[in-house]
Amino acid sequence: MVRLKGQSGHSKGGPISDFLQLRADQAPAKGLTAWLTAGLRDAIAARRLAAGARLPATRVLAADLRISRGVVVEAYQRLIDEGLATGRTGAGTTVAALAGEPDVSSDRRRTLDQLRLPLPPADGIDLSPGVPDLSAFPRAQWLRAEKAVLDEITGADLGYGDPGGAPRLRAELIGWLRRTRGVRADADDIVVVSGVAQALALLAQTLRAGGVTAAAVEDPGSRGARDQMAHWGVRPAPVPVDEEGIRVDRITQEVAVLTPAHQFPTGVVLSPARRRALLEWGGLIVEDDYDAEHRYDRAPVAALQGSAPERVAYAGSVSKSLAPGMRLGWMIAPRRLQPALLEAKHDTDLGNPAIPQLVLARLLATGDYERHLRAVRSRQRRRRDALIAGLRRHLPHARVTGVAAGLHLLILLDGDHDDAVLAERAAANGVRVQPLSWHRLEPGPPGLVLGYAANPPDRLAEAAQRLGAVLSPR
Repeated sequence: MVRLKGQSGHSKGGPISDFLQLRADQAPAKGLTAWLTAGLRDAIAARRLAAGARLPATRVLAADLRISRGVVVEAYQRLIDEGLATGRTGAGTTVAALAGEPDVSSDRRRTLDQLRLPLPPADGIDLSPGVPDLSAFPRAQWLRAEKAVLDEITGADLGYGDPGGAPRLRAELIGWLRRTRGVRADADDIVVVSGVAQALALLAQTLRAGGVTAAAVEDPGSRGARDQMAHWGVRPAPVPVDEEGIRVDRITQEVAVLTPAHQFPTGVVLSPARRRALLEWGGLIVEDDYDAEHRYDRAPVAALQGSAPERVAYAGSVSKSLAPGMRLGWMIAPRRLQPALLEAKHDTDLGNPAIPQLVLARLLATGDYERHLRAVRSRQRRRRDALIAGLRRHLPHARVTGVAAGLHLLILLDGDHDDAVLAERAAANGVRVQPLSWHRLEPGPPGLVLGYAANPPDRLAEAAQRLGAVLSPR
């Protein structure tokens, strides 16, 4: 009889199969891993397995259910991938959180309220875009780098430093950005920020102080970016996006905010002709290098900043490559703006925390960061492929775009559909997606934005099936 460790109440003393409500004689001939994963997932959702409960050893559970140990190992890994469990060498596998009670940020809750869409039920699947695979965070590499940093740092490293960022990080970043993104700058041109959101906030404050009251933004485009600018007094002026990117000929402001390498949410790349037109346009370009690390079926596209460093304010972060909770990013602005931006950064927070900066610098220096990116890219490709295959099977007539790169894709709908209503129906069927209309300022064709990074392939296949039940013509 298998007993759970760390459970309270009636869970003590019972076999694991009691809590899973699974019987060995009912195990299917095929799909054992999915069967066991679903049983574990349901037990967590129903609180039969509480947060902090340590799951039985894989060998013991396999014997109890009379199945292969490899099936149990794979099922546990799927739970870890979904964020429902954690696993540590020597410590076993532990239930990480209660399903149905996600720990979402205040921004996330506000987003849910604005969309008026309920969270999926306990067995639901969240395909919100912009969420990376948090289970892939390189814990071992980060811990190893942090130990090395703590062995090396001096007291001076822990004091109030340069508000522009730790010199070691800026030196490593500039080498990496030159090589991978084609930027033209020096280490001293970098300001380390708490993500692209802070880069936009600092830019908006600086521009507003200089008399700028409006900026061109992509439509559809990043709602977070335009909300950030608007909060600091720079009104978003929508400019249409088509299959070549932003319509440069429609820009009437002196500042334009865009995502040229992988436009959010359409996924298009700014075409060579539009890049030339934008560089000839003459205003300030705010380049959010969104999702640039994640590409699968196309060559990398160099940053605009390398073509016009005196006219481009470039921003990037580790939010999609490591985790948004790291709050680490960078900005390279034209030198005429740098003094005001540094002053704004100093006045805001005196600079980013020192130790995470130094750890990231070490990851860059050792090559661990790039090795992590390669591993994540391969993993995300498999997830993307699983979602596309599922959509082809259950929504064969759907027009799917933006699949060559990034962490999300877009389903385009016929003009007579209300995408907000369809998103509500999808949520009621256990799949959370975002309507394309939520990312627009002006009316336009409807669609659904689907993020695939945070779910394993089997869950993505299930999500496609559930979406098919909602979107397929009747």
